[in-house]
Parts: sequence; C-alpha cells; structure tokens
Amino acid sequence: MSQYRPVAERIKDYLPVELRLTDEEIKRELKRCQDCGIPFCHALGCPLGNFIPEINLDALAGRWDMALARLLETSPFPEFTARICPALCEGSCVQSLDSQPVPSRQIEREVIERAFAKGLVGPKIAAEKLDLNVGVIGSGPSGLAAAQRLSQAGAKVTVYEKDQKAGGFLRYGIPDFKLEKSVIDRRLDLMAREGVEFVTGVEAGLDISVRFLQKRHHALILALGSRKKRDLPLPGRELCGIFMASDYLAAQNRVIGGELHAMPPEMDAFGRKVVVIGGGDTGSDCVGTAWRQGASEVRQIEIMPKPPETRAADNPWPQWPRILRTTSSHQEGGQRRWSVNTLKFLPKEGWPDRLGALSCEEVDWESENGRLVKPVPVPGTEFVLAADLAFLALGFTAPELGALIEPQRFNPDRAGRLAPGLYAAGDAVTGPSLVVRAISSGLNLANTVLDDYRISALKSSSAA
Repeated sequence: MSQYRPVAERIKDYLPVELRLTDEEIKRELKRCQDCGIPFCHALGCPLGNFIPEINLDALAGRWDMALARLLETSPFPEFTARICPALCEGSCVQSLDSQPVPSRQIEREVIERAFAKGLVGPKIAAEKLDLNVGVIGSGPSGLAAAQRLSQAGAKVTVYEKDQKAGGFLRYGIPDFKLEKSVIDRRLDLMAREGVEFVTGVEAGLDISVRFLQKRHHALILALGSRKKRDLPLPGRELCGIFMASDYLAAQNRVIGGELHAMPPEMDAFGRKVVVIGGGDTGSDCVGTAWRQGASEVRQIEIMPKPPETRAADNPWPQWPRILRTTSSHQEGGQRRWSVNTLKFLPKEGWPDRLGALSCEEVDWESENGRLVKPVPVPGTEFVLAADLAFLALGFTAPELGALIEPQRFNPDRAGRLAPGLYAAGDAVTGPSLVVRAISSGLNLANTVLDDYRISALKSSSAA
C-alpha cells in the first residue's frame, strides 16, 4: 500500500519518494495483523526472524518502546530494511490470501523512526571487553552487521572500506530517493560511539596487506559483497555511451554526497535517449535516476518474459509471489519491454565512436520441467532502439577479491570460515542477494567468530 509523492514533484529532486503511513492507516493495518490465525511472516518470510506479530501487537497497544525492543532483538538496522527491503514477510502474510498484505515494512519504519525521534536509540556499549580484535573488510550491510554484533559483545572492531565513505552498496548502489544517506550516517555515528573504528579510503590487499591485517587482528572478516559486474560483450560494446548501471548510480550518489562536483558529462542523461538493459531493481533505479537528470526518453528492456499479474499455479502462497512489480521509478514514465534480446550496439550517424542505437530482437523461451532454459529468437522481429546512453543492469557474478586472497582459496565452509582466523560473510559467500539476507549473514558470522573465540579461550585456560 505504498504511497508516493506526486511524480511531477519528485522527479525534480532526489529526496525520498515514499510517504509514511498516517496514524489512521497504521491503526487499521495493525488491527488487520491481529486477525491472523497462524502467522508465517516471521519464520517463513523474514530472513532475520523478526517477531512481526508481537511487534505489531505492542504497537497497536501503544507500547512503541516495547515494539522497538522486540524489533532490535533480531534486526540491527531496521531503518535500512524499512526503506529498501522487498518485504519477504509480506509475501507470506496470511492477509494476502484474499486481500493486500499487512505493510510490515512500513510499520517497521514507524517503530524505528518514532524511537529515533524520541531519543530511544542510543549506543549499546559492552559492559565487559573481550580480548578479541577483529578487522572487517567491507562496510556494506553484512560487514556493518558483523561489526556491530562483535562490538556490542565486547570485541575491538575496525572496519576497512576502500571508498571515501562507509556504507558500501547501501551508500553507493541505492539512490537517495529510496535510501537517503543521512540514515546511514546516523547509524555509523552510533556504531562509532559504540567503539567501532572506520578506516576509509584504504583498499585492503592494495594499500594495506592482508598479512599485516592478520597480524594486527585475531580475526579478519571478508565482507566484500559480490561486485564483479556481468558485462554484455557484443559488437559495438567499445562505443562511448555504454556504462555499467552500478557505476552510473554510484556517480550520481557521489554527486549528491559531495564527493563529485558534477555528474561526469559522458554519463549525464540530460536531454538524451536512455536504454536500460536489465529488468531488476538496479535497472529500475537507473530509470528513476535518468528521469531526474532530465533524460528525453527512457526505455527498459529485459530478456526474460513478462511476469504474470497474479500468482501462477506453481507459485502458491506462502511462497514469495513471482509477479509483475512496478516500482516508483516505473510510475515516473518510460517504456518497459520483455523477451527482448540485444544483438549489437550501433554507432551514431556521423559519430563512429559514439553509441547511437541498439539492434534487438524478440525471443520466446524454451522450457524444461516447468523451468525456462533457453531463449529462442522469433524470426522477423528484429528492431532498432535509438539510444545515446545504455546502462547495463545485468547483475553481479562474484566477489572482487583483488589481492586479498587467491580465488581457489576462497571457499568458505557453511559457517563462513576460510582458514583459522579468516572468515567471509554476505554476498561474497552466497552470491548476489538481498540486503536483509546480507545483514543476516553478517550477524551469523559474528556469532561464529564469538563461538570460535570462546572455544579458543576455554582451550587456553584448560591447557594452563
């Protein structure tokens, strides 16, 4: 039931587009939650296991402080997930069987933002300090989650980030109109007050050696994300005007954050025809960003077929609904096309080194045992899309290990251990996934590090 600022207003700025629920809406939705007989949202839906029915019951009774306490038991950064989580919990909400799901994500936002407004969220400093010094490489959601859990347990934690500011994908991969960066800075300030040290502008393995870091810390966590971008090596790929979507979004975020004076001219969509290749969230974010930059035309193409409007027979509740999703960026204009394969990039007439168009074709999909396995070109469907800029939003394939560790040695066990004192968490282990799953991974790995520390301490005391 998300409501947004008017399109004509919001495309003129990068401020958050989503409106908060009114008091009346909150009360109505909290009551709907209590009509549920057997909830699935907290266990089957939420990767963090948030106590959603109990949180909502406390909120309904006006016990917002109790709702906060329950939320923080499982979720370290509810202000992040309340803004950008796809709300897996809502996909398994009982109310969604015959109506709209209870908007648990937006209720979560109310719980945490009301708490911040009342000064109820402060640093949580460990009563006892552990003889445990941990380095975390990467300040995305998994690295931050691991760092917070370890620091609050009494460990000394240092987070290393190659970019100028901490936040990783949260800061550089998600537009401000979805996640304003002041929200990240507010949390980083809290973590710093808890004792976490942030070292930014330093690339581990390049500016500082892994060997040195392992000597400096008892444990070292690689929370690198999965940032190797999937390219599209087609004829014409070398033409000017073709960029990775994540580089484009990061550049705009750096402009807003003051790291760049202005958008690089070659990337700026002002007055240009834009084609976004890839139908996921990153592609959608490019659509919204291009409109805000003043693009004259924006199109988004996707090789996969158009999802159904409602659940298919093989996608029953309470599974996550694989249905067509229209984001706030899609509502701002442009055209979306599915089952489209890009064949090559064509130069601009009179400008042989610049992009001028995309050559495309429509495809059908062969299926096997109900799964789509192969796109098949549809004869006679070739067409050309004019484009001054093309953004490749094709996802990511693997972590960028650089000089950190040899790829063949990057094989963590199920608990995230790579070697004694060396661990990995988040998308670097699981592959590209959701922010909420990365947070969960970081928390679980922090528990593994603490367990290993306690076992080592017991062995040392027994030997003595």
